[in-house]
Amino acid sequence: MKPSERRKARRFATQAIYQWQITQDPITDIEEQFKVDQDMKGTDLDYFSELASGVAVHTAELDQVIAPLLSRPFEEVDMVDKAILRLAFYEFVKRPDIPYKVVINEAIELAKTFAAEESHKFINGVLDRYAQAQLKS
Repeated sequence: MKPSERRKARRFATQAIYQWQITQDPITDIEEQFKVDQDMKGTDLDYFSELASGVAVHTAELDQVIAPLLSRPFEEVDMVDKAILRLAFYEFVKRPDIPYKVVINEAIELAKTFAAEESHKFINGVLDRYAQAQLKS
């Protein structure tokens, strides 16, 4: 698997998760819509589906891991930041085969692309706190 194919999968998954958070439409419908409406050539489609559906299925579990690491209530976190954090924590929790540095770097890049100007710093801080705690345990 090429890293660029995974990167594209993460980009599309972030957008799909964001749409799911806003619309509450079934994630499978959103995935199918993306496969029809987006140019997904060069994308790891299996990984895209795993991330999108995995976040949707495990949202409550992921949010429980994320919330204690935040400096504000989870409800106040921007929806784009939530989508990126949920995707990153899905990889942390459900995909231990992916190095934590890759997860953090990819999430920062997603934040720089999709989120508000300073969001990448916020996301980096949250992910770094989690990674450091995991390394100590």
